[in-house]
Amino acid sequence: MKTHHLLLLLWLGTGTAVAQSPTAEKAAFNPPDEATIPADPYGDAIRLGQKVLSQTSLVLKNYLNSTLNCTSCHLNGGRQPNAAPWVGIWGVFPEYRTRNARIYSLQDRINDCFERSMNGKALPYDSKEMLGMLAYMHWLSKDVPTGMDVEGRGFIKITAPQEPDAKRGEKVYAEKCAACHQTDGQGQYGPNGETIFPALWGDKSFNIGASMARLNTAAAFTKANMPLGQGYTLTDQEAFDVALYFTRQPRPDFAEKSLDWPEGDKPEDARY
Repeated sequence: MKTHHLLLLLWLGTGTAVAQSPTAEKAAFNPPDEATIPADPYGDAIRLGQKVLSQTSLVLKNYLNSTLNCTSCHLNGGRQPNAAPWVGIWGVFPEYRTRNARIYSLQDRINDCFERSMNGKALPYDSKEMLGMLAYMHWLSKDVPTGMDVEGRGFIKITAPQEPDAKRGEKVYAEKCAACHQTDGQGQYGPNGETIFPALWGDKSFNIGASMARLNTAAAFTKANMPLGQGYTLTDQEAFDVALYFTRQPRPDFAEKSLDWPEGDKPEDARY
């Protein structure tokens, strides 16, 4: 694809997201191989976006107040089903967001994550880093029809057999999570400050406005993906218990929280 064509697509989008019924057909989860990234300016943008998304805390440290990377939650470069993958995401935007009660572009959605999940600030829409992230997501979605949902998008749906209990969750955390995220929840870092395992609470982590600060989201993510490489080994109850434990630990506030859910449909598991 010519570079100017890509920029036009990034500006206009490829179509309006189509409402999906529970029985709507879904596209197979089949992300493209990295070997198919073209050796041209479009490919350069894709590779830049991949770097920004996987090394966010280093590449865009001036925009972050956390030490998280985008891939701390969107695992395997956004190519992990049931870990909020980016495969197919290009064709579902613009999309209505109930939390903000307005239509969001994909750029809006990325900046929403920067302000909440990364506890940082929004990027300019025309920055090379934003265009790179969009190019990477566009490439990941190239085989998915516009407006069609994808198997494994978002998170799984689970329910707690019993009322979640933080004391039980603390025990699960000590046995299953602390080896990577540390007893104090502050994560692990490499010699150059790169994030190896992300902080789950405290000043280095996501703020209370992040989706991962919600109990149901955190439990679903944990069930399907944690411990890393051992997804689905926790029971639903263990996932809820440990999610309650780490989501309720101290973490940064979100200054604009009072503007969320203006239509009054705030979910029960919101942190505020």
